[in-house]
Amino acid sequence: MRNRTSSSLLGCLALACTTLPVSAADNAANGTERGGLAVSGRASPSSEGFLLAAADALPTRRDALFGDDESPGEDDAPEKQEPEVPASRGADAPASRDALFADEPPAKPTTSASPAGRDALFGDPPARPQAPPEPSSRVAGFRGFIQNVMAYDWPKPQHWSEMMTRADVSAQGDFSSNVKWKLGVRVDYDATYTFTDFYPQAVADNQRFNILLRENYLDISAGDWDFRLGRQQIVWGEMVGLLFGDVVSAKDMRQFILPEFEILRIPQWAARAEYFKDDFHAELIWIPIASYDNIGKPGSEFYVYTLPPPPGFGTSFRNEKFPTRSLANTNYGLRLSVLKDGWDVAAFAYSSMSVAPTFYREIVAGPQPTVVYQARHDRIQQFGSTLAKDFGSVVLKAETVYTRGLNYQVTDPGDADGVVPQNTLTWVLGLDFTEFADTRINTQIFQSHFFNHNPDIIQSTNEYGYSLLVNHKFSDKFEAEALWIASLNRTDWMLRPRVTWNLEKNWRIALGVDIFNGSPPGYFGRYDAKDRVYSELRYSF
Repeated sequence: MRNRTSSSLLGCLALACTTLPVSAADNAANGTERGGLAVSGRASPSSEGFLLAAADALPTRRDALFGDDESPGEDDAPEKQEPEVPASRGADAPASRDALFADEPPAKPTTSASPAGRDALFGDPPARPQAPPEPSSRVAGFRGFIQNVMAYDWPKPQHWSEMMTRADVSAQGDFSSNVKWKLGVRVDYDATYTFTDFYPQAVADNQRFNILLRENYLDISAGDWDFRLGRQQIVWGEMVGLLFGDVVSAKDMRQFILPEFEILRIPQWAARAEYFKDDFHAELIWIPIASYDNIGKPGSEFYVYTLPPPPGFGTSFRNEKFPTRSLANTNYGLRLSVLKDGWDVAAFAYSSMSVAPTFYREIVAGPQPTVVYQARHDRIQQFGSTLAKDFGSVVLKAETVYTRGLNYQVTDPGDADGVVPQNTLTWVLGLDFTEFADTRINTQIFQSHFFNHNPDIIQSTNEYGYSLLVNHKFSDKFEAEALWIASLNRTDWMLRPRVTWNLEKNWRIALGVDIFNGSPPGYFGRYDAKDRVYSELRYSF
C-alpha cells in the first residue's frame, strides 16, 4: 500500500511538472488569470469595455484528471471537441495513474481534457454551459473637450477680461435597444477673478468657478414615438450668430453672444415626446422646472444694459426675481415639421416664462434719490416658423417669430414701473453660398416690427439689420473667417475676425478679435469700450 501511495504522489508531481511550461506560456500570451477567467493584459486606449474569456483547456473532473476507472457519462461530457494529442506525446502515453505505474490494466481513455471550473475539478457535477447574461447597461464611451480662452480688453482701462479653463465631459449608453441614456457635466474656472481685482467681488464670486449640469436624460423608443426625459437641449431655430427662433433654450449671457452655441446654451429640465411618420415630425414639450438666462452680476463685463438715471439720481439693483415653481409657471409647446421635395418647413407654438429678463424700475426718494432696477421674467406666448431648402451650391434659411406679452424699458421717468408691453414680429432670411472652393459665404437680413409702438421705448417701430460671414480654408489645418453684424437704423455693429490652426487631430488653436461700436442704447454699442483680443486652445475627445 505504501509503495502504491508513493507511486501516486510521484505521478502527480510528474504530471504537474509537465504542465508548467504550458501554463507559463498561456500567462505570457493571455495576461493574468483569476477564478477561471483570463483577462487580456493589454487594451486599446479607445476600447469600450473589458474583454473577458472563459478558460476551457483544463480537466473537467477529478476522475478525468487521474484517469480512474469510471468515465464521465454522456451528460457530463463537454460539448467542445477533444483537442488533438501532440505527436511528441505518442499514442502510448499513460491514460491514468495506475496505467502510469502499471499497477492495474489501463482504463479506457477519457473523452475530456480539462475541467470547466472548481466544482468539476474536485468531482462535483459540472453545470450545463449557459449564455452570458446581457449587461444591464452599455457605455458607448466618453466624449467632450478641454478649452482655454484668454481675452484682454485694450480700450482704457486695459485689463484681462477672461482667463477661462473649462472641461466638458459626457457619457452615453443604453440599457437596451429601446432605452438609452446620457450624462454630462461642465466645469468652468476663470482665473481672471483670482489674479486680478478689476471686477467687483460679487462678480468674482459669480464667475470664478462654476459646475454646470449639461445634458442628463433618458431616451425611450416605442414604435413611431420617442420620449426624452431629463435635462436636454431643445433647439427650434438657429441662424448664423443669431438666436431669433431659438425660443426654448436659455443662454449664459455673461460673455454676451461670443461663445459657441454649445457653450452659450443652457439645457432645460423637460419632458419631450416626438412622433415620426415618413416625412412628418411632431414634437411636444413640457418644462416643469425652467432654466433662465444667466446674466451675471452688476459690474460684470457684459451685464445687461439699463437706461442711465436722470441727473442727480443714483442707481442700484435688487436681486433678480425668478418665477415661483408652480404649475402656472411651467413652459409648454408644440412643434410640427414636414420635409417635402427638399423643403424643410416647421411651425411652433410656445408658452413660457421668458428666459430673458426685463428690468423693472422703481424710483426711491430720499436724501440721495435712486433708481432701483430689478430683473423679472414675464409670461409670454410665441408663435413661429422655420424654413430650409438646399439648392446645391446655395442653402436658403428663414425664421419668423411673433411674441406677445414681453415688456420693454421706457425712457419716461414718470412711468410707474418703467416698462410697457409690446407685441413684436421678428423675421430673418439667410443664404449660405458654398459654390466657391473651400469658401463659405453667409449673408442674412432681419427685421423686428413693434405693433402699437410706444414712442418711449428705445427701439424704433421697425428695427432692421444684416450680417455677413466669410470663411475660407487655406488647407486642412488653416482657416480664417470674419463675422459682421450691424444695424441699419443706427451706427451699431460687431466685427469678429478669427484665424484657426488645427495643428493635430483633436487639437485646435485660434486667435481672434471682438470689436463693438455704437452708442450706449445700441445692442452692440453698449459694449463699445469692451473691444478685446483673445486666444483659444481646445482639445476634443
